Amino acid sequence: MTFTAVIAEDEPILRAQLKAKLGKLWPDLKILADVGDGEAALEAIAEHQPSLAFLDIQMPEMTGIEVAKSLASNREIKCHVVFVTAFDQYAVDAFNAGAIDYVLKPYSDERLQSAVERLKERLSAVPAQPQNLEALMQQLAARLNPGAEKLKWIKANIGSNLRLIPIEDVLFFQSDEKYTLVATKEFDALIKTPIKEILEGVDSEKFWQIHRSTVVQAAAIESVSRDFRGQAFVKVRGRKETLTVSRPFSHLFKQM
Repeated sequence: MTFTAVIAEDEPILRAQLKAKLGKLWPDLKILADVGDGEAALEAIAEHQPSLAFLDIQMPEMTGIEVAKSLASNREIKCHVVFVTAFDQYAVDAFNAGAIDYVLKPYSDERLQSAVERLKERLSAVPAQPQNLEALMQQLAARLNPGAEKLKWIKANIGSNLRLIPIEDVLFFQSDEKYTLVATKEFDALIKTPIKEILEGVDSEKFWQIHRSTVVQAAAIESVSRDFRGQAFVKVRGRKETLTVSRPFSHLFKQM
């Protein structure tokens, strides 16, 4: 059986090295695309529907774990995820405990051969052993962040006053390079917390990432529209803005 793959690694030299070594150690594996960031990885996976996705943990735009979380919410994509990581015993212990496949950097033939054999065995099992990505991500998050708690308040300076904004009052977050806009029905505030940290703190069932820079409260979505190209846009209740949905997150609104 022929398997296919997408590689996502932000270091061009390491990406080329992984591709070359996979070509040598697993010549039957067909590499359909190799990309350098998380959002491009989601787009390539959606386009090519590969058997495997090799995801570097640390990537710009979206981390490998964030990409995997997005894949877990898209039931149309059946793709076996393999995390690529620099050696960190704590992280590797978490991967092993959650039965999550991984490849260690730097890419020695010995390390990669071991990972390839493990993947071949899992993918060729009869019946195949599908990953339950959603459950695996929950296990991994619990092990990597055992004390993590969900955000209840957003602290924001408005004028000379510090204001505590209940998380349920936030309609959406939108980041630029320096600040994150906290949008509520009554007012806006700017904070310096990056969107990545906000995603780690909010409940992913209540707050949906719809763009690399935008997270919206699902219950606040009033309508979803599309232009002639199929580009989706979200209108939030009580706000004038129209928020763009980027392609990697369009599956959230497939039935709307």
